[in-house]
Amino acid sequence: MTPPCEMTIQKKLKAWYEIHQRKLPWRESRDPFAIWVSEVMLQQTQVKTVIPYYFKFMAAFPLVKDLAAADLESVLKVWEGLGYYARARNLHRAAILVTTEFEGEIPDQFAPFLTLPGVGDYIASAVQSIAFGHPHAVVDGNVKRVLARLFCLKHPVNQAASHKPFKLLAETLLERTDPGTFNQAVMELGALVCTPGNPKCDICPLADECLCLKTNTLDQFPVRVSTKPVPTRAIAVGIIRKNGQLLITKRKLDGLLGGLWEFPGGKLNPDENSPAACVREIREETGLEVKIDSFLIRIKHAYTHFKIEMDVFYCHYVSGQIDLNGPIDYRWIRISDINSFPFPKANLKFIPLIKM
Repeated sequence: MTPPCEMTIQKKLKAWYEIHQRKLPWRESRDPFAIWVSEVMLQQTQVKTVIPYYFKFMAAFPLVKDLAAADLESVLKVWEGLGYYARARNLHRAAILVTTEFEGEIPDQFAPFLTLPGVGDYIASAVQSIAFGHPHAVVDGNVKRVLARLFCLKHPVNQAASHKPFKLLAETLLERTDPGTFNQAVMELGALVCTPGNPKCDICPLADECLCLKTNTLDQFPVRVSTKPVPTRAIAVGIIRKNGQLLITKRKLDGLLGGLWEFPGGKLNPDENSPAACVREIREETGLEVKIDSFLIRIKHAYTHFKIEMDVFYCHYVSGQIDLNGPIDYRWIRISDINSFPFPKANLKFIPLIKM
């Protein structure tokens, strides 16, 4: 079976993209910062979810110097609810470095741009090709799926070791006179036509070139290796009330949900019930003794590698002084002030239900 012709693919794909591309706000801009922000937000997040956050973020920080000048908590507040908060922390750190190490100019070469926090091969390739026109091929989930079906590639798309062969093929296929447009066209084809389930092969501009269609093996590609089931963690959290105020604590700046505020609590020990875990976790994290008043709600939330079931309790303060073990800061706040702080999405699910 003859492999698809590179020039034919380039021509057909760009012609299709010119007509069928979605009108997305970051595609209206040639500003490297705006393109960079959009690509960071689009990592592991759907376009429809990103759009309102993109508008809000660019309104708050229209220039890289504005982001660099902001404090991290205000950045996290604007990002609140979008998830994967390391993206926001890294983008903020990178903006500071751009202003201090690169004289406020986003590097227009791959190697120096790659040194910035949170910038890996995908982000660097996307920004350098779309914003600056440099010939670097992007490889994301959409691109891997298109290439796997187009060439019947047997490299598992969900294995890190497969990135290199997909990258090499994408570089070979890349249209170099306008690499940014071509990269976006491949990703758009994966998003709109060559979808994970029920691909729209009847309207695909590359149907005549697709080896999967020619060999009737579409159901075999892309190849994925089996992964372990996602575990579920049981968590107990306490809304501690004292003199008309609530206690919130701040997570360490690194790690999952770093820098966000939350209501204190944590994982259940084996053979421990939720109320007991709530009291124990609060004691261990804050040094306070509390008593459970009532159960509020069970929250279910999914992260990338695990899920949580969070039991939320109203508690009242009994005794003790704040002595933090884990959190890096705390506040006693009134419910009217709660919107001033950035919280994880799991907390946001029950905050509207809190009554004093």
